[in-house]
Amino acid sequence: MKKHNFCSGPSILPQVVFEQAAQAVLNWNDSGLSILEISHRSQGFVDIVDEAVALVKEHLQLTDDYEVIFLSGGATSQFFMTAMNFLDKEETAAYVDTGIWSAKAIKEAAAFGNISKIASSEDKGFSYIPKSYSVPTDAKYLHLTSNNTIYGTQIHQLPETDVPIIADMSSDIFSRPIEVERYGAIYAGAQKNTGTAGATLVIIRKDMLGKVNRKIPTMLDYTKHIAKNSALNTPPVFPIYVSLLNLRWLKSQGGVPAMKTLSEQKAGALYAEIDRNSCFIGKVAVEDRSLMNITFLLSNPDLNDKFGAACDAAGIVAVKGHRLVGGFRASIYNGMPMESVQVLIEVMQEFEKENG
Repeated sequence: MKKHNFCSGPSILPQVVFEQAAQAVLNWNDSGLSILEISHRSQGFVDIVDEAVALVKEHLQLTDDYEVIFLSGGATSQFFMTAMNFLDKEETAAYVDTGIWSAKAIKEAAAFGNISKIASSEDKGFSYIPKSYSVPTDAKYLHLTSNNTIYGTQIHQLPETDVPIIADMSSDIFSRPIEVERYGAIYAGAQKNTGTAGATLVIIRKDMLGKVNRKIPTMLDYTKHIAKNSALNTPPVFPIYVSLLNLRWLKSQGGVPAMKTLSEQKAGALYAEIDRNSCFIGKVAVEDRSLMNITFLLSNPDLNDKFGAACDAAGIVAVKGHRLVGGFRASIYNGMPMESVQVLIEVMQEFEKENG
């Protein structure tokens, strides 16, 4: 039976990427070597990193003002690395709290400077994106979580401010065009739209660097990683290679503009069914709905297990909501085909016929 993987991460990638990655594990580029055993100092790996960086810049339309590096440690490590590298002890950074990941970022950043939580949607269970808040003009940066995988909200319009924005884009990078010039830094765990778990993409505007007085440990200093082209120590070679394969696939599909159109089509179809179907209820404010993570409830929670069983029978995987919020969640990242979304919609329609 074909599986339809709606997992929030590690998530589905295009089938061709899986196939190419599998072949490289056995024999990379007809070299007689596995991608798992090549030296990170070899010209072959240098070429992998260089092409991946070039494709990131092309897809996001980054100018030469930006550096691109691949690190390990996940997006979670960037919660403290951004503050450590960009925020002095006596300075203040502004944070918007839209869920558990932004809350974790706030907690970690507080060790390195003053943190001002200027807006939060906690009062309504993070079911909306705060708006109409003011960003202090003296803030060193504004930190946003662009898409909230657990709650199913997404920032669709940036606040008006001249303060550089640092964004956790782990779950919606490469899914839509961005206003590049507004960002001082962007970071993203790879295991959703970039590649596979184990690599972290970090994008930094050069004028953000070198402006703190503290001593930064070598392995946590962005400038050291930039100088060594993502190979300060042994990097996550295979995850970076998979990211390259995925970035190539993205280009073959028409790039970020094409993904925006596809995401709107997939999410639009699924939200339309949730709104139409008497068995289901959307969880978040309509204007703040995520195009990556669609969250919903059953109107009769007693039927949760029955709906889960119906999904299992259709080959639908990982639609159970996060343990903190319950309900259901369909993650429809770039690699998710419309065919799989349609299968979920058909299961929902059949479920209504039997239980509505």
